[in-house]
Amino acid sequence: MYYKFSGFTQKLTGAAPTAAYSPQGLKQGLPVESPTMIFTTPTKMVSEAGSTVEYLGANKVPDLQKFFQTSDGVPVHLKRGYPDRLLYRTTMALTVGGVVYCLVALYIAAQPNKK
Repeated sequence: MYYKFSGFTQKLTGAAPTAAYSPQGLKQGLPVESPTMIFTTPTKMVSEAGSTVEYLGANKVPDLQKFFQTSDGVPVHLKRGYPDRLLYRTTMALTVGGVVYCLVALYIAAQPNKK
């Protein structure tokens, strides 16, 4: 059995296969036309660009892999030096501060109101 959403009852109702595969709002038989171009500069179609791939810079992945895979005793998340240490310490401070804040809020909420 096929179902279709009824705009009148706002429920699913039984429907014929042709009605179930023709959702409301879509019209059949309209010609397919490409939309007008709104860009100010001409663009290349994929077929016009050819099979060459243009890169914006050199591939740094092999160098970074060598850098991060060296075993020098430094954890991977601290390999890049000062910026990584700053980010790590800030994250840890915010985490510890958030835990302390939650515990203080829980302690205050558990206290009976004294008036």
